[in-house]
Amino acid sequence: MKSLSALLTLAVLAGTSAVAQMSPPMVSEITTKISDHVWTIMDVPNAVVVGSHSMLVVDIGLGSKNGATAARLAAKLAPNNPKLFLTTTHFHPEHAAAEPGFPPGTILIRNAVQQQEMETHGQEMIDKCSQRSPQNKDLLAGVVLRSPEVIFNQEATIDLGGVTARLLWFGGAHTKGGELTLVEPDRTLISGDVVQNKTMPNIFGDGRTPPSWLAVLDKVAALNAVHVLPDHSAPGDGSLVVAELNLISEIRTRALALKRQGISPDDAGNKSAPTSKRSIPTGPTPTPSDSSKALCGSSIGQGDAAKSV
Repeated sequence: MKSLSALLTLAVLAGTSAVAQMSPPMVSEITTKISDHVWTIMDVPNAVVVGSHSMLVVDIGLGSKNGATAARLAAKLAPNNPKLFLTTTHFHPEHAAAEPGFPPGTILIRNAVQQQEMETHGQEMIDKCSQRSPQNKDLLAGVVLRSPEVIFNQEATIDLGGVTARLLWFGGAHTKGGELTLVEPDRTLISGDVVQNKTMPNIFGDGRTPPSWLAVLDKVAALNAVHVLPDHSAPGDGSLVVAELNLISEIRTRALALKRQGISPDDAGNKSAPTSKRSIPTGPTPTPSDSSKALCGSSIGQGDAAKSV
């Protein structure tokens, strides 16, 4: 019989089939303020943290054109800040493949595990994402990934002037190298795909398990964030962290029960999905085909996730 983690992964994937995260391929020109020092370009994976002398952009959309737009909007928010930092929550193209559009002198910083994923699978992901649509192909044409100026292990702190960004790696969740950013004194958490709002979790690729995601969320909960800015869903308050933890715990409990009953992995998803779906507040849910077209990182490798966790 397959492992509990495989049963759980199949349950999540069957219940959602690469849920939810429908980001438009082009970055908009509209910014929204999340907290005193944090803005976002809504509907795309992106955050801009503004201090008195420096800025940090977190995630950047798809391709160099979007990177240039994100950099331009950041400059509008703080025209007198000459220093620009850039980091990415994980290695999927809609989060990391717009870096070439940023101006010379941008300081790219990333955790070591994510960088390893980027070096191993980054170009492969760009190639697959390019095949999703003609627009993706155009946006990703000529994108060349570069090495960061700064690579850290578990935590890096950036002083932006009156505001501090803590870049954190707590372990594997959505991806192996998923990164979070805590902005202080705002207590705003830029959560990437680790914490979402009304969106089912998706374990991508090799190396993570549902228990490892829960372990990460325990550490995230200890940060006591007041504001949470996910990558593919609406901003919310700190309760999103508890909601994510409770959701994954519930699915895991259900999978344990199915394993004790001798339910096959193929049947586990169908039996777990109704229970887990009730934990998500009601709202529009994209179809699987829409999700797979819109999000480069969700449906690629789902079978690998079921095999490897």
